[in-house]
Amino acid sequence: MQVLSRDWSVSAITAGFLAVLIAYAGPAVIFFQAAAVAGISNEMLSSWIWAISIGPAITGIYLSWKFKTPIVTAWSAPGTALLVTLFPAISVNQAVAAYITAAVIMFVIGVSGWFDRIIRAIPRGIASGMMAGILFQFGLDAFRSAATMPLLAFGMIGAYIVFRRLWPRYCIVLVLLAGIALAVLTGHTNLGTLELRWATPVFIMPDWTWDSTLSLALPLVLVSLTGQFLPGMAILKVSGYETPARPLLVTTSMASVVVAVFGGINVVIAAITAALCTGKDAHEDPGKRYVAGIANGVFYLIGGLFAGTIVLLFTALPKEFIAVLAGLALVGAIASNVVGTVQDEENREAAIITFLATASNMSYLGLGSAFWGVVIGGFAYAVLRLRKAKA
Repeated sequence: MQVLSRDWSVSAITAGFLAVLIAYAGPAVIFFQAAAVAGISNEMLSSWIWAISIGPAITGIYLSWKFKTPIVTAWSAPGTALLVTLFPAISVNQAVAAYITAAVIMFVIGVSGWFDRIIRAIPRGIASGMMAGILFQFGLDAFRSAATMPLLAFGMIGAYIVFRRLWPRYCIVLVLLAGIALAVLTGHTNLGTLELRWATPVFIMPDWTWDSTLSLALPLVLVSLTGQFLPGMAILKVSGYETPARPLLVTTSMASVVVAVFGGINVVIAAITAALCTGKDAHEDPGKRYVAGIANGVFYLIGGLFAGTIVLLFTALPKEFIAVLAGLALVGAIASNVVGTVQDEENREAAIITFLATASNMSYLGLGSAFWGVVIGGFAYAVLRLRKAKA
């Protein structure tokens, strides 16, 4: 722990906390929707939240410490969205079996090493274009929130600009506090209803069926790889971290099997929230940003223990608060990826195409814009490179 104490910083810990805050306020809401469709009890829902917190907590702390890299893990948000469409046609027991099957498949993919070869083949400009396109929507949402809650949105945006000038390292945490104060003063939240509630894990017996395997397990593998691991590894790459995908896939897959029997969907590499922990806002020194990954895991651990309280907290805060906070927290990441997109002069046109396709938020064949952005941008890269080679 000597290295950790020397590398500790408030900015890195703040980045880890914000990543957890935004994850709970955003993708976790889909879990509440899935639970409502499935008709499960509050005790079971609390177990689900515990499981999707403990998995990322353990893997994030371990991987960040081992590789001295800000590796942020989370649950599969695209996979969670699948649950909303499948419940109640499949049972919770069948869903758990599908989680385990998907984890085993991703373990095999990780051991094979082919995913590493794909990541290495993606040009840096294409990776930056994809990330800029993904994060762009979050930046827009921060300002769109002014339409419904102008005082809160403009207040937080103004606070961000002022604090960025005066105390840049602590800017986001100060904006967080200012936003909470504004939400309370304007009557948009009531934190007085909060109370501490411990989570109690509930064991769920898996029930394997062909229907759940084909309708959930296989699509879960596909959307996790294309919607989480692909952009997540791209974030690490454009931030200067050459961490191999194999140990990340293997570790998260093993953790996924354990948390699955308590209702936790597969653990994956985070995409959006990872950008908070890999940039300069976490720490000026890239070698000390791994503390943000460890802090992220610690806050997930706390969130898992108090899963019931997490549910109460994020039903008390307005969605506009989270949208503005997320957008402002990602301004630095958006800027660096836009710069990375246009600075790759040799592949600039293909990188811009990647950015536009990803930012369009298109969806086709059940695959999101991050996947199609890379596919279309990669095609443009290959064709345009061929034209230059002939010239």
